[in-house]
Amino acid sequence: MNVVVIGAGAWGTAFALHLCRRGHATTLVPRRAEQVEALRRDRENRAYLPGISFPDGLHIRSEADAPLAQAGLVLLACPSQALRETLVRLAPALPPGKPLISLTKGLERETHLRPSQVIRAVLPSAAVGVLAGPTNAAEFARGLPGAMVLAGVGFDLGSVQAEVSGGSLRVYTSGDLAGVEFGGCLKNIYAIAAGCCDGLKLGDNAKAALVTRAVAEMVRLGSALGAQPETFYGLSGFGDLIATCTGAWSRNRGFGEHLGQGRTVAALLAESRSVVEGYRTAESFHGLCLERGIDAPILAEVYRMLYEAKPPAAVLAALMNRGLRSE
Repeated sequence: MNVVVIGAGAWGTAFALHLCRRGHATTLVPRRAEQVEALRRDRENRAYLPGISFPDGLHIRSEADAPLAQAGLVLLACPSQALRETLVRLAPALPPGKPLISLTKGLERETHLRPSQVIRAVLPSAAVGVLAGPTNAAEFARGLPGAMVLAGVGFDLGSVQAEVSGGSLRVYTSGDLAGVEFGGCLKNIYAIAAGCCDGLKLGDNAKAALVTRAVAEMVRLGSALGAQPETFYGLSGFGDLIATCTGAWSRNRGFGEHLGQGRTVAALLAESRSVVEGYRTAESFHGLCLERGIDAPILAEVYRMLYEAKPPAAVLAALMNRGLRSE
């Protein structure tokens, strides 16, 4: 199958490498011209996945040269805030009726739309899907084993599941597109909180309690937004949450850890090469909660820390001193 991956950050590059190993004719399409030249020259992504060489079968193309019309599958690995503009730019060349699979984890800032909703807003008749789950890009790029969940509408889930699955990736399917996307978005917010626990050196007890209550909040919030509760106990919810809250590689967890150590949001964002999706997603979900009247205390406190400069220690105190209740 001809497959095109749009976006050459760590995750887009890792997935392109996986597809090459599966034997697919794979084209990786960076969003910046200078990145195209660097990847062609170096045959590795030194900015995001240093030390992992590209196989000969992986083609690097610009957006203008991408073989989109011949693609049987297109994967979108753009940051959530760049997804709409990327789709608008590529829309004339995208193959009608072919699945567009999002690897993006975040809500659009102004509209609070999920990635699949953004795709449908730009391309109303598109077949849309999402792949999510606990997958560290560097491990995935090296071929270490993992599992993900695929949800979508307008195409045969089983066919895409079979094409993407392989010896190092087991893909499950789900009928809950909203839940799979919400889990992939929310876990980044809670990973920032988990990182704060690490930065404040609060210990394993505090972090375990936080993650446990984060799962309960994910279920409550996601259900209020129309998702199925059981989805959040699966790979795109609990699975991704555990990986992102505990992995030393996690950008969002590391961002929170630095905040707990006393760094400022502005300084960390200025230094970051990669997008910290949890930062923008916290703003979007906080807005959604206010609009819908949803109680999400952990999320609300993370928002106050990120956007109102509330000290991490004060965030902890606010959560610990909430009214007592049954579990």
